[in-house]
Amino acid sequence: MLNQIAAIAREAGGMMLRYRDAASHQKEGHFNFVTDADVDVQQFLRRELLALLPKARFFAEEQENAPLTEETTFVVDPIDGTLNFMRHRNLSAVSIGLLEKKMPVLGVIYNPYADEMFTAEQGKGAFLNGRPIHAAHTPFENAMVCFGTSPYDADLARRGMAAAAEFLLRAGDLRRSGSAAVDLCDVACGRADVFFELRLRPWDVAAGSLIVTEAGGSFQSLGHDRPYYDGPCGILAAAPSCREAAFEILEGGKP
Repeated sequence: MLNQIAAIAREAGGMMLRYRDAASHQKEGHFNFVTDADVDVQQFLRRELLALLPKARFFAEEQENAPLTEETTFVVDPIDGTLNFMRHRNLSAVSIGLLEKKMPVLGVIYNPYADEMFTAEQGKGAFLNGRPIHAAHTPFENAMVCFGTSPYDADLARRGMAAAAEFLLRAGDLRRSGSAAVDLCDVACGRADVFFELRLRPWDVAAGSLIVTEAGGSFQSLGHDRPYYDGPCGILAAAPSCREAAFEILEGGKP
């Protein structure tokens, strides 16, 4: 199953590359866009994934979604990092999570620009192009911190930037990629030590959260006692050595 889903993600990534100059359209919210590529890739993923598991539900960014249930559900972002895709920054990914009883059991993220396939299955570890990956053990004072800006909510954007400034003073340095999926994979494979954003959607994190935890990192939904995929919330992903200090900074910035 994992290999089949990875093959579908790879084909979807190939579609992204062929749609280099797809038309874009404004969505609700500040500087929020969808492209024809997002829509077409999602239609492809829906068709192929449901052919693989016909009884599964399909929950994805570019459609109206019924509330998440405990049924087996694909949670999909066809192009995570749409603005990057529009501006040819070559930093976007296909993200596919498979949830059972509202918890991820399988995650696949494919960055076609780097030809990097991140995969994880519950209890079986995390992998990059078939090789095991592990979160880093960096001391917090040397940590590389990735973050998202929550641009669709002005109050959260301000609080997130304030938290980022605190991380900059107390940790090592900051990075802002524009793709939550890519940032979660960076924590999982040790390229970064912390990733936070004060509001993300289930399709942003369903796959990446499992990849992080299967790589030995931590993932938490801020304001919840367990990972939460029913709707938007803040998240923190971290290497074990950085989780406590990172959470201390974010405690005052929960949505």
